[in-house]
Amino acid sequence: MEIEFLGTGAGIPSKHRNVSSLALKLLQERGTVWLFDCGEATQHQMLHTTLKPRKVENIFVTHLHGDHVFGLPGFLGSRSNQGGEEALTVFAPYGMEAFLHASFDMVDTRLAYPLHIQDVTEGLVFEDKQFRVTAKRLEHGVECYGYRIEEKPSPGAFLIDKARAAGIPEGPIYRELKEGKTVTLSDGRTVEGSDFLSEEIPGRIVTILGDTRFCQASIELAKDADVLVHEATFADGEDKRAHDYYHSTCTQAATVAKEAGAKKLILNHLSARYDEDGRTELEEQARRVFPETYVANDGFIVEVLRGKGS
Repeated sequence: MEIEFLGTGAGIPSKHRNVSSLALKLLQERGTVWLFDCGEATQHQMLHTTLKPRKVENIFVTHLHGDHVFGLPGFLGSRSNQGGEEALTVFAPYGMEAFLHASFDMVDTRLAYPLHIQDVTEGLVFEDKQFRVTAKRLEHGVECYGYRIEEKPSPGAFLIDKARAAGIPEGPIYRELKEGKTVTLSDGRTVEGSDFLSEEIPGRIVTILGDTRFCQASIELAKDADVLVHEATFADGEDKRAHDYYHSTCTQAATVAKEAGAKKLILNHLSARYDEDGRTELEEQARRVFPETYVANDGFIVEVLRGKGS
């Protein structure tokens, strides 16, 4: 599991930062990629990576501001011409269906794959046997959500030495025990697969927030997260300005990470006013509150490790 940042700027693109988009790469886990937001030129940013549009399975949109969605019609249209045949689902606040249909109708675009659009509200957004995604509404100028991605626990390792010591013959029975099944042996004994498995392996947690003021919902979404991605549109000391514009300072983001017990904080959505020196200053300011803070640049990759953040 990796997070690759495709756009880390705020509002408008700059020479060094594109507007908002990041990819949660689940290539080992399920052979797919999930995008979070799709600002203008996201597909261009992907050309500088190993990401394949056909691998994108789900797109989660935080809110319907242009710097987060203007790249979506183009990406979805291009995917048809790049080998994308599998269904894709866009999860977004209400209004996305009208936006996409109007875009496609005006330019006569037809997709070669099924596109599903699901309106997001607070609560469970997505769940299968591997992952659960929940959303909470944040404090922004329009309806805006943060997403908590939870990987479900994996079964523990099969304790083969314990099985041998119990006199269980090797063969197909071992496979059933690995799956946690109850098995009746040829000698009449009944054994439980769970007795021959180590403790289950906890899943990882990634929290990706949209634009927001400092709020309790952010802390709840980020609780015990291995990686928290939080906007940092403003520097320390600009709390009033951040509040007036429905955004956060770098130290407010660090406070969210600290109060939530997150393991690592990645700052993005930086204003174009901050050059490389400004970026370093934001990172230093945030680290005074939460030491495990890093500012993302476009192309920055974070590996999400089990129990260790990244």
